[in-house]
Amino acid sequence: MRNSPRDKNDRIEPFEVHVPNGVLDDVRNRLGRTRWIDEMGDGGWAFGLSVRYMRELVEYWTHGFDWRAQEAALNRFAQFRVDVDGHRVHFIHERGRGPNPLPIILTHGFPDSVLRFAKVIPMLTDPARHGGDAADSFDVIAPSLPGYGFSERPANEGQTFHVGDLWHRLMTRELGIERFAAHGGDWGSLITELMARDHAEAVLGIHLTDVPFYHAFQKPADASDNEKKYLAAIDKFGQTQGAYALVQGAQPQALAVALNDSPAGLAAWIVEKWRRWSDCGGDVESVFTKKELLANVMIYWVTGTINSSFAPYYDIAHAGAATWIKQKARQLTGSSDVPAAFAMFPKDLSSPPREWAERFFNVQRWTEMPRGGHFAALEQPELLVNDIREFFRPMRNGDASSRGTHERSSKRRAIRAT
Repeated sequence: MRNSPRDKNDRIEPFEVHVPNGVLDDVRNRLGRTRWIDEMGDGGWAFGLSVRYMRELVEYWTHGFDWRAQEAALNRFAQFRVDVDGHRVHFIHERGRGPNPLPIILTHGFPDSVLRFAKVIPMLTDPARHGGDAADSFDVIAPSLPGYGFSERPANEGQTFHVGDLWHRLMTRELGIERFAAHGGDWGSLITELMARDHAEAVLGIHLTDVPFYHAFQKPADASDNEKKYLAAIDKFGQTQGAYALVQGAQPQALAVALNDSPAGLAAWIVEKWRRWSDCGGDVESVFTKKELLANVMIYWVTGTINSSFAPYYDIAHAGAATWIKQKARQLTGSSDVPAAFAMFPKDLSSPPREWAERFFNVQRWTEMPRGGHFAALEQPELLVNDIREFFRPMRNGDASSRGTHERSSKRRAIRAT
């Protein structure tokens, strides 16, 4: 029997997902009463959603989708909950199968959940079983963000800036792990960056799939041509595809009431983004199965967390001068020297150049992937896992290369000062 985190901390409680039958009956009843809108156009996605496709998905959800099977698959992972400084956190903790597993914390984003990592967790923990070397095994910790899935909602606004601190306490104080690796995407990239910045003594290295978008809020005067092109693309994305973030940040509850009441509406809001942000060529089911799409939607539905999942957008949108001054002070006193790797997937929301990332990170690996999009861990798990393995392999015995770190850090400080 595998060791449990409870071996060292009796405050950590085992957790299993079990949704009451009444909740499942209710969602089927609501789906059967969906009041459909008229289709605009030819039934495609030009108006933001294909009603024809959504009707097909809801029909499958009502008569073909088996939540209990998805629940059982999720419960094959060792799951726990623990109170971390007043925050009830849900997390997966799967032990590595190898001679010296390296602890790694994986952080998801929106609009997904810990299910983002369902394919990569077995590959990271048991590489020998998946065509790799047992020496590359990881102990995987994958928490649900506060207000997502089975983690409790934040009690106050502005908590997004403190999740990195929360994760650090989860790893060091609750799980007794002094040094660990970290990976994230979407909000997970921001949280992983802040954790490494503020707790560099504990973070061995970070692996990200994007450069956190908030860095684009301040455009440098000395931007290169590639950086200018990237920043212009960010502005265009905000104008043409960023309405979701504006609404979720400015008026979250006006939207959330409707999504929390209608499972078809919730699926429409979420699945549209899985299609648009993935490398699917317009056919979402060329990358994800209906089961995968609906399992993720169901996590939001059965926990009633679509409203609280908007909290990070609200936090960023309403962060005042005092918050940004505090973040700037933590940036100056924290560390940007933690080794960083970036796996850049071509159909993600943005494609920053390496020099942009080097303004903020100690970039020691930069991989331009041949395919994949925003949900890389589900779309291209092999590519992602191989990149994580290769980046952290030299660090396992404490011999991670830091050549050029001081030089790069000095350059970054000079850039920030201009």
